[in-house]
Amino acid sequence: MFILYINDLPDVLSNSGCFCKMYADDVKLYTCSVIDSNCTKLQSALDALYEWSALWQLTISHKKCSCMCVGRTNYAVTCNLKLNGDPIKIVDSSKDLGVTVDSSLKFQTHINGIVAKAHARANLIHKCFISKDTCTLVMAFKTYVRPLLEYCSCVWSPYLQTSNRQIESVQRRFTKRLPGLHSLSYLNRLKTLNLKSLETRRLYFDLILVYKIIFNLIDLDVNMFFTFNRAYCTRGHMYKLFPVCTRVDVYKHFFSNRVVEPWNSLPAEPHHFSTLSAFKTFLKSVDLSKFVQQ
Repeated sequence: MFILYINDLPDVLSNSGCFCKMYADDVKLYTCSVIDSNCTKLQSALDALYEWSALWQLTISHKKCSCMCVGRTNYAVTCNLKLNGDPIKIVDSSKDLGVTVDSSLKFQTHINGIVAKAHARANLIHKCFISKDTCTLVMAFKTYVRPLLEYCSCVWSPYLQTSNRQIESVQRRFTKRLPGLHSLSYLNRLKTLNLKSLETRRLYFDLILVYKIIFNLIDLDVNMFFTFNRAYCTRGHMYKLFPVCTRVDVYKHFFSNRVVEPWNSLPAEPHHFSTLSAFKTFLKSVDLSKFVQQ
């Protein structure tokens, strides 16, 4: 009922020339590039938002509002955006649906947060579980710790080795403390426990999301992310993608670019692409080690 009540808000804001994204009671206004005219557009959108909220008696929490500029130059400082006369605070990072987005799009703040929380929870498993059975402890790790490190990984998956090692250190440290595994190397511990590295699992989730986008299993326009290679004479499957030439690392390692090479390398077996379930099963048998840094 709440969604129906606020359903007209995007139409109200569309006249401002800015983009609007909504989820539950959260609203994001943004524009692609910030120049003087776009600052004016953003301010007009904020004024329209306040007028709409006053009309329908929905109070906006000013303290929770913030402005962030993504890019090398912080144009937000010069915009001086206001909501009902109150200046909107300028931030370098903001949490959106559980993911902390920073102005550089390196997601280091998010990674620091989830790694700290995962280490604390992994330590609690070793401390609080009376049973020291390896299978029980590993199952607890999969249930209570690993989801922290994999939530929305397609959005924030890092490309720097330091960040990859930082995330992997959670599983590395946890498995090293398991009974009888202290003397084994990390790779041997993973083989013994039948676990995949966290980096490999993130690549696994990336490829599943590619499949969902290409085969229209989620509400995303495939043309916004990928360009198909229609040269069927090449080896491999018929869903190959074109890589995009980039200048900066952020775009080079963005989801739609980093997945092209591993996706194109998948074997050409038509029945493996028939259903999502078949594709997931197929991925588990594919060697993706050459696409990870570990």
